[in-house]
Amino acid sequence: MTTPETYVLNVYRGDNYAWQFVFWNDAAKTDPLDLTDVTPKAEIRNKPGGNRVTEMTCAVTLPNIIDLTLSAADSHTLQPGQRVWDLQLTYLSGDVSTLVAGPVLITGDVTDSDPE
Repeated sequence: MTTPETYVLNVYRGDNYAWQFVFWNDAAKTDPLDLTDVTPKAEIRNKPGGNRVTEMTCAVTLPNIIDLTLSAADSHTLQPGQRVWDLQLTYLSGDVSTLVAGPVLITGDVTDSDPE
């Protein structure tokens, strides 16, 4: 078991986002991590173990790519400030591995923002 890599998500509230993660078994990036039959899941929460703020959409492209998206509607529900996120994989065996995690820095929007 390895510690997840840290990746900061910078989100401007109300915008669409797409991130792509490519996973390898080796540092030289010659051996792709096989994502066959893996179920990815990514969430943004207010803190680890805290309330789920929103779930991101995950899509696997074999052999080793996961695309994450956050819709404008979902990012619009996020309150400015810092949150946390991670990307975990569940294998058919039931094993779970978290590959990437980190802070989510949310900047408040101006256009279409809610009045205070």
